Amino acid sequence: MRTNTTANPLETGTDELERYAIEECIKRQRIDHRVSVLVMPAGRCELTAKFARSGARVTVADNPSCKQEVEGRILANGLHNEIIFRPYVLPELPETPTDEPFDIIVIRRGLCAMTYEQSRQIVRQLLLRLKIGGKLYISILGLHTELGEGYSDHDKPVEVRFSKLSPTMISKYGIKGPVCLYTERNLFMLLLEAGASVLRTLTTTYGNVKGVAVRV
Repeated sequence: MRTNTTANPLETGTDELERYAIEECIKRQRIDHRVSVLVMPAGRCELTAKFARSGARVTVADNPSCKQEVEGRILANGLHNEIIFRPYVLPELPETPTDEPFDIIVIRRGLCAMTYEQSRQIVRQLLLRLKIGGKLYISILGLHTELGEGYSDHDKPVEVRFSKLSPTMISKYGIKGPVCLYTERNLFMLLLEAGASVLRTLTTTYGNVKGVAVRV
């Protein structure tokens, strides 16, 4: 098990998983100058900008209400020619500019708002949007983070684990709807059951769960 030091369960930053994704992009870019990347959601666009500056063609997807903010960040970074915004709301996936599959897809946190079965279907769909050999990078909220304190479904199997956080955590993090929190093994099985070949999973020091899988 590998660790990093992302303390806030909702913080992404440039953590270990994102570093793996950037390194993969740079490696592919040396061989094929047409590397394509999908990032969901946008966050503060830091990761998206790093992909674009590495030479990738980037599609960033987020809630339609975030369009103006995201495009403003893209413009502020001077990358409006390298990054395309596409709206989406899970469980629907974003429409993409072309029918060509991606080399890399990064999805952060969003799957927690879905049931385990819904997430498995979404991962299957994401795998189909990858090239053969393309890689999927997933970051998901962990059962053993602070968010798990007072979580009513804490001891239920992941297949039926879907409920609201405790009132204290709702107030602190603003996550008002039901969520499914994951262990590292839960994420490993999710990827495996969706048809991916799992390259690695990891749990951060603070309990967030991340994984890398490849389409075969």
